[in-house]
Amino acid sequence: MLDLRFIRENPELAREAMRKRGADVSVVDEVVRLDEERRSLLQEVEPLRSQRTTISKKIGSLKDKKGAEAEQLKAEVHDVSKRITELDSQLSTCEESLNDLLLNIPNIPHPSVPVGESDEDNVEIRRWGEPTEFDFEPLPHWEIGEQLGIIDFERGVKLAESRFYMLKGLGARLEMALINFMLDLQTNEHGYTQILPPFLVNSRTMTGSANLPKFERELYRCRDDDLYLIPTAEVCLVNIHLDEILDADQLPLYYTAFTPCFRREAGAAGRDVRGLIRVHQFNKVELVKLCSSETSYQELESMVRDAEEVVQRLELPYRVVAVCTGDMGFASAKTYDIEVWLPGQNAYREISSCSNCEDFQARRGNVRYRPAPGEKPRYVHGLNGSGVAVGRAFLAILENYQQADGSVVIPEALRPYMGGLEVISASAVKA
Repeated sequence: MLDLRFIRENPELAREAMRKRGADVSVVDEVVRLDEERRSLLQEVEPLRSQRTTISKKIGSLKDKKGAEAEQLKAEVHDVSKRITELDSQLSTCEESLNDLLLNIPNIPHPSVPVGESDEDNVEIRRWGEPTEFDFEPLPHWEIGEQLGIIDFERGVKLAESRFYMLKGLGARLEMALINFMLDLQTNEHGYTQILPPFLVNSRTMTGSANLPKFERELYRCRDDDLYLIPTAEVCLVNIHLDEILDADQLPLYYTAFTPCFRREAGAAGRDVRGLIRVHQFNKVELVKLCSSETSYQELESMVRDAEEVVQRLELPYRVVAVCTGDMGFASAKTYDIEVWLPGQNAYREISSCSNCEDFQARRGNVRYRPAPGEKPRYVHGLNGSGVAVGRAFLAILENYQQADGSVVIPEALRPYMGGLEVISASAVKA
């Protein structure tokens, strides 16, 4: 959520930020109008409250509580109280409308973010490795997985519905190998603390992470409880310190978690209908940092490197792009995407997205830190990134490490997690 004072004092900057993001500029004008109405109501009601208190004290000091003076003062209190009730009702309605607007306004892009309308306007920053070449026609991952018998789309749909799948045998083991490899790397070498959070969270937590109210259609909600299935572990990790004031020497905090992620993909009809690219349930290792405003952009660059190292150790070709204003996530002030090369699709596809949300989420979750003893608390800056999406790493391995005979070579970094197995082949699966 944006700082209301910032919008009040810099309305044109806020309008320009909305234009860059392709958002509705008029929402800024409505926020300014409601803020002015709210402050006007407060200026009227607060003196009335003070007046009511003063009159009530006078009545209390009178010896004759039923005399003419007392009755006159009681009438004044009644009139003042009636007007206060009217103003409080108006104020409550105004504040509710204002809060709803603020919860639906996206973050302001950092000045370094490229301006654009879609992913076609994202700017490539660097590449690692060359696109994999083959002396045969490479297959897409869904064909490789089905032929090896390690992915079962048909039974996944039977157990749930479309966009669900099931991993079998060495497919399931490869998925778990990726998860354990990623967690070991981030905890043992990059200093993240591993968390195993709830997979169901309440609406306050969803609001704190900026998933509610904006993305309610994308969420799976429990019918009888105020609980939602998490769309990413970020929801939990950025809210661990909900309503807390941290000491400055506790920062930065690095958290990582493996969780399944659940997304309705309500706006994705007809997109990536085959394979593992866009599904309703997938696994991810998430990275989150909480830090001061002075260091957050340094922390963003290091988070991107932490995610890149996963892909490098798997020896998968990729590129890093700076995401433009029109393609950036709702809560983000700046985002880098890591896109892995997929030979079966002859394209780079996102495998990790790393964002600095600045204080956008912390302001919603009231997560603060005290810079020094006696100083006023400030909101932390929150960063999140995929470290990485496990399913996309899985499919990238199938496509980049496939061989002409249909087998798939296991990256060296994963072999210790696969009991030394070097190749997934039809014979290995049957064994």
